Amino acid sequence: MNEERALAQQDKVRLQKYLSECGVASRRKAEALIERGRVQVNGAVVTELGTKITPGIDEVKVKGKLVSPVEKGIILFNKPEHVITSMDDPEGRPTVADYLSNKYLSYFPVGRLDFDSTGLVIMTNDGELAQTLLHPKFQVERTYDVLVEGSVSYEISQRFERGIQLEDGVVRGDAKVLDAPGVPEILSTWVRVTITIGRNRVVRRTFDKLGHPVMKLHRIKHGPFRLGSIRPGGMERFTEKQYRDVRAKLLGLRPVPNPERTGISRARHEDIEE
Repeated sequence: MNEERALAQQDKVRLQKYLSECGVASRRKAEALIERGRVQVNGAVVTELGTKITPGIDEVKVKGKLVSPVEKGIILFNKPEHVITSMDDPEGRPTVADYLSNKYLSYFPVGRLDFDSTGLVIMTNDGELAQTLLHPKFQVERTYDVLVEGSVSYEISQRFERGIQLEDGVVRGDAKVLDAPGVPEILSTWVRVTITIGRNRVVRRTFDKLGHPVMKLHRIKHGPFRLGSIRPGGMERFTEKQYRDVRAKLLGLRPVPNPERTGISRARHEDIEE
């Protein structure tokens, strides 16, 4: 009996977190619902923010309606410029959460995309899938279309293949000039870059090192996910079958024996992404 109680205690989560996972509201708004007495646990009104419940055992109602967690899934989002890749921003700036309906507020962005950058952001409530997409040992590719200052020659491809030394590691990958290469009068050049591991603003810092500061950065691919024709600010939700299929594929990946051969070395999980 004591062992059963201990296991149940381990499974407990804070009530506001559970409400967020159920898509009722963000954690902050869920706290307000609790404080206003709009939430019941096993028939009793709860107003204490520290309250914990056991999902699947305790019955939770909001305004008299039973709530339950949203099924796991994937949403692809085309992040516009000047949107924070976070579910909340203390400064009040627009976030990816602003584009989600209440039903999917339990979803979170996989990695980060810089405030000034645009393009593909994967949203999910599947932590295991997100970890596979981000962890350096799996070497999952990210592809960016990058507009940089100046005329860029084909030699940039060789530079990326050899590796570019930054203060926190060596960046390796593939680079392809999309415009006419090496023309002196060209003031800017589009380059398509694919890397596997990255730290904060790694693409921008790499091109700074090469003498071609980034003017625009747009992510078009992350692992098996492609942005496709999703409009800026638009979302595309995977069907249950699509989610199951891609999940099985990703979770079947084997770690790369030497994760420092490509991408950027010594990347930490929380720092990953442009």
